[in-house]
Amino acid sequence: MTQHSTQASVLGTSSSSFPSSHAKIANPKDTPYFVDNEFRLSATTEFIDVHDPATNELVSKVPKMTESELEEVLQAAGSAFPAWKGMSTIARQQIMFRFVSLIREHWDRLAAVITLEQGKTLADSKGDVLRGLQVAEAACAGPEYMKGEVLEVAKDMETRTYREPLGVVSVICPFNFPAMIPLWCIPIATITGNTVVLKPSERAPGAAMILMELAEKAGFPNGVINVVHGAHDTVNYLLDAPSIKAISFVGSNQAGEYIFEKGSASGKRVQANLGAKNHAVVLPDSDKDSTLEAITAAAFGAAGQRCMALSALILVGETKHWLQELVERAKGLRVDGGFEPDADLGPVVTPQSKLRINKLVASAESEGATILLDGRGFQHKKYANGNWVAPTIICDVNPTMQCYKEEIFGPVLVCLQANSLDDAICLINANPYGNGTAIFTSSGVSAERFRKNIEAGQVGVNVPIPVPLPMFSFTGNKRSVAGGGANTFYGKPGVSFYTQLKTVTSKWAGRDSQPGKMALSMPTNS
Repeated sequence: MTQHSTQASVLGTSSSSFPSSHAKIANPKDTPYFVDNEFRLSATTEFIDVHDPATNELVSKVPKMTESELEEVLQAAGSAFPAWKGMSTIARQQIMFRFVSLIREHWDRLAAVITLEQGKTLADSKGDVLRGLQVAEAACAGPEYMKGEVLEVAKDMETRTYREPLGVVSVICPFNFPAMIPLWCIPIATITGNTVVLKPSERAPGAAMILMELAEKAGFPNGVINVVHGAHDTVNYLLDAPSIKAISFVGSNQAGEYIFEKGSASGKRVQANLGAKNHAVVLPDSDKDSTLEAITAAAFGAAGQRCMALSALILVGETKHWLQELVERAKGLRVDGGFEPDADLGPVVTPQSKLRINKLVASAESEGATILLDGRGFQHKKYANGNWVAPTIICDVNPTMQCYKEEIFGPVLVCLQANSLDDAICLINANPYGNGTAIFTSSGVSAERFRKNIEAGQVGVNVPIPVPLPMFSFTGNKRSVAGGGANTFYGKPGVSFYTQLKTVTSKWAGRDSQPGKMALSMPTNS
């Protein structure tokens, strides 16, 4: 039987009590789902184990929810929609203000749970929360976002535009940003009047569950924000459900292209941010020290598990001689458990991820590349069972190699050479992915030439990870976006994704108006 609880204690953490080490958890809890502002334990007999990547000790179990439980959640979201839609945007804004305040209050708690389940360093986990919090803060401008337009189009006639919510929307999240991605979507979707069914990653669900506790405390009404769990069957249920009008997804190409195709075929709006192969071009006129520092951080931070990680380096001309200095910087990074002081990067998320990364590095070696720095054999004295891959640098890479064609999603940097900026641009544009890119140079002319001719959606000039802040939007390109469409996760484009425009044209004839001859032709509104 499903168990109900409104107590946050079911999560095992609070604002003042949360994990601070990789110590084994004596009695790991089952992760609840969330519906009608209640935490409920699933009646299923099938669970997915969540492990601490630094130790592979059990952290919690995630339920593969039953179909009746999924139906219950969707019904709650649907029932909550009319009243939530009918609430003024200013009233929803007040709830969002409180939500933002609570996220700030529980920032350390959220970060700690991310580090425990996902593996990234505590500092990086705090950044994960911050980038999501910034979207929630921006969503407090909901009344401005929801303004319509009006124009007098003829005598006694005007046209107005209104933004209306879609209904129930779903968010399917990846493991690598357990707080940021939910917060890319929940604030924009709810401030515009939609209700939400969130599916966190089954590998790292804890942050999403804390956000649900905070949403209830902030005053979101029952059924407005809900959480379901599971794997493929849960995703398919959401894709098939007629009540869900839109789906937001971040994850792999294989999953995202399937979700885009199936969701679009059933008439849903779908936005999907997928894989990447982000390049940095280094020109000889760039500042060597700051460039190498930026590349090191962007390539190996979060153990390379970012869709905007800098994973391919193009060295132009004499900068090929900078490689050894880059290797020395990478060697100096501290690979450690995320809770350990001064850790620079933690483990990768699962043993399967480690195996896949190691296989791609081995493929580079077999295809003729040179492994300048090999992190495959890294052994941690304290956490011997962790999913460790240390920084790895591969040179003499060409575009036909598997390590270049695939997204490695680990702390691995592949290095190519180009004779000129134009050659580098051609190489990048030939790659099927187009999330982001960067150029390092002191020349405005070179930077502008790069900006005009490059096909990636997010461009950095001496900025290695150029993800826009919430007043803009995430702007991936090519195969990094399902269906070749535009990513619209936040900012004004996000509002457009989660709303439907309605135009109303009205005529209010004055009392002194004289009836004219009936016209059967199309009106010209003159």
